Amino acid sequence: MGTTQLETAPEPKYWHLKTVLSEALDSEFAVGEILPNERELAARFGVARATLRQALEQLELEGRLQRRRGVGTTVAPPRVGVAVDPARHTWPGAPGDDWQPVDAAMSDTVPAPVARLLETAPGEQVHIVRRSRVTHGQPVAAELLYVPAATVPDCTAAASLSAPGSARAVLHALQERELDGQDRTVELGSARAEDAKELDRLPGAPVLVVTTRYVSAGRPAAVAVSTYRADTCRLTFGETEMPLLAG
Repeated sequence: MGTTQLETAPEPKYWHLKTVLSEALDSEFAVGEILPNERELAARFGVARATLRQALEQLELEGRLQRRRGVGTTVAPPRVGVAVDPARHTWPGAPGDDWQPVDAAMSDTVPAPVARLLETAPGEQVHIVRRSRVTHGQPVAAELLYVPAATVPDCTAAASLSAPGSARAVLHALQERELDGQDRTVELGSARAEDAKELDRLPGAPVLVVTTRYVSAGRPAAVAVSTYRADTCRLTFGETEMPLLAG
């Protein structure tokens, strides 16, 4: 493997390096192949390791590379298309939903952005349902579903059930309500330690965060925060309706 010096370029050096590395991935490496270590790559391209790391991080964000615990940096396979809520009028856990319930717990504290979406008062009890999604045998997403206790007042036995059973009990109670519609947002984020472990990623790895708000009787009834692997997922969306909330 020869040495390649980068030419002066108007774009940031790491961005030019990313382009050069991308071309090398296409011509020299196979899917799943482990890249040389950072010291070797930095020497080959005549850049500082900090510049190299920026380029590698960008390629990981674009789904070209994967960093794996105990393995190193490997060439990623093409992204898997993952449908995000293809049905417009279904609650989480409805027939055809391929998320797997993990557990559920009650809490009087939820993240501030979720509390704003739910329009809950401080100290209000909320069911937090944890779910996971696997595609082709690979974990691709983790989800926290927040359901105010007031939304499912008859769901009193959930706490006494097994972990998956308690999650299913909340989901079943939610499905008893009439769903008006849903709206969602997608943004780039960084994997929290808990999500990273579940998704077999490193903490801080790039992820896609899909936040879905479910509306019933003109009011927010639940909020799902779904964290998808940005390196392996290509999210696809069906047609959705964006209901207006009652004032």
